Amino acid sequence: MKKRSLSIVRELFSLLTNCFLRVILFTEKAEEELFMKNKKITGTLLALLVMALWGSLFPFIKIGYDAFNVDTSSPADILVFAGIRFILCGAVVIALSIIKKETLVKPKAKSIISISAMGFFGIVLHYAFTYLGLSMADSSKTALLKQLGALLYVCFAFLFIKEEKFSFYKIIGAILGFCGIIAINAGGGSLSLSMGDWLIIFASVSLVVSNIMSKRSVSGNSPFWVMAISQFSGGIILFLVGIIMGGKIPNITPWAALVFTYICAASIVAYVLWFFLQKSADLSNLFIIKFAEPLFAALFGAVLLGEDIFKIQYLLSFVLISSGIMLANKKKDK
Repeated sequence: MKKRSLSIVRELFSLLTNCFLRVILFTEKAEEELFMKNKKITGTLLALLVMALWGSLFPFIKIGYDAFNVDTSSPADILVFAGIRFILCGAVVIALSIIKKETLVKPKAKSIISISAMGFFGIVLHYAFTYLGLSMADSSKTALLKQLGALLYVCFAFLFIKEEKFSFYKIIGAILGFCGIIAINAGGGSLSLSMGDWLIIFASVSLVVSNIMSKRSVSGNSPFWVMAISQFSGGIILFLVGIIMGGKIPNITPWAALVFTYICAASIVAYVLWFFLQKSADLSNLFIIKFAEPLFAALFGAVLLGEDIFKIQYLLSFVLISSGIMLANKKKDK
């Protein structure tokens, strides 16, 4: 399994290195030129790239648990592992932001506080729940359950965002999505949700709150700074909480370092592109594309971990939740 994973990681690294260099060299002028050509197609393709990277991280984190000998029965060890990831990612992008002289809106202290608050929901709560949930569930199932957040946003955003409008399509979409969440456990003889399932649902809700906050945070600020500050501050909190709870710093081997490098590089590229997309796209539309994430997670999970993705309840859940998201975004006929 490790040899197969190693060859796949090498191939992914060659692609990711190219993406990483392009993101580092990215400028605001290049951003304008890129979107002037064909905003819709370019935005969709970039969003799909982000989903592919995020989808690959679900199985890679599980591989990371094994590579670093992380005790998955210990929440403290898991939080330390997650904290180290985001501290390193944040530190790298802080350095890049300074070198590239990226924009941070003045007063800078206010911007940093705002971005850090977003990071508390998007990094601390979201990934604490996600990493703990991943230790109890398949990566493909985890990715699918996380799409509940997209459904919640699309269906109920009108309650807290002025630009979003109420429609019966959204209510029907919410019902379909709820049925999808129930369907995912139908094959086990019980319709109840496990602790791991609930943790992933909490992570999904935290991510929605974070994305609503980040929509405001990216306005005027460079996506580099938004990603750097949110991940660095969130990573420190995760790490300290894990250490206080008795967590241990994981063992490092060449294989573990390789896996961890991929996790960090994919995270950096994906988040910088995601915050960049938020500056020029509606969250509702991005959340629709986000449903491609579990498809990529399932594919990588099958290839890297040998997970069984051809379960009827997974397919049924995918159809119900995706239908709910698309129906909730259906516009009224004029």
